[in-house]
Amino acid sequence: MTTVTQSPYTEDQISAWLRGLCTVAWADGHFDPEEKEIVSQLTHELLVVDKDPQSVEQTISAEELAAALGHNKHTAENFIRTAVMVAMADGIYSVKEADVLQEFCEALGLQIEALNALRHTLYDGEGTDISDVVHHDAQQPGTSPHPHSDILHPVRKWLDGMEVHDPRVARFVCNIIPSQCPFERDVNLFGRKVAHIPAMCKINPLYDQLVGLRFRALSYLADERGEDVSKYF
Repeated sequence: MTTVTQSPYTEDQISAWLRGLCTVAWADGHFDPEEKEIVSQLTHELLVVDKDPQSVEQTISAEELAAALGHNKHTAENFIRTAVMVAMADGIYSVKEADVLQEFCEALGLQIEALNALRHTLYDGEGTDISDVVHHDAQQPGTSPHPHSDILHPVRKWLDGMEVHDPRVARFVCNIIPSQCPFERDVNLFGRKVAHIPAMCKINPLYDQLVGLRFRALSYLADERGEDVSKYF
């Protein structure tokens, strides 16, 4: 018999949490109709019926986020963990994403040393073709993009410390993180190859942490909530 635990977060906190993640996801300015459709579907699934999904599809200021999440440091840090994973979902950590996360941390009263290591991977989006960056930094999962030092070890350890205790956050994680490493592919335009994208597990230095979080979310939904998680595979 499964044990159903009560969510530690209020509806307002979850709404602000999702708006915060959307704010990070859209910080780099890449927000096409397909991405908006995905976000719309997720918010319809994750919110209760009396909430307006479009209210979650709006950005949120650092001050609004801090007011909604409250003064619980554990809640605030778990939010930042998920925000980092959203920012790194494509393997590229942009300056704009880092700036948003910094604003969120300051408003939430957090000083997270692990994020300083993540700044070594910053990509400004100027003067360099993204495919060149991907090829240059391609690596095996769990390894550092810097050959002689694992500067991201503090980040990995910090992210691995996240626990999942809310079904809506767990479902968001299971939806947003793919069940397997996306296949590498060519990008063609008018019949000519314009870019090559390696498998995501080769370009994302935090891929193992993403997979680990997804597994914990699945385990929480299946073991503690008694939910059928087959739809996430």
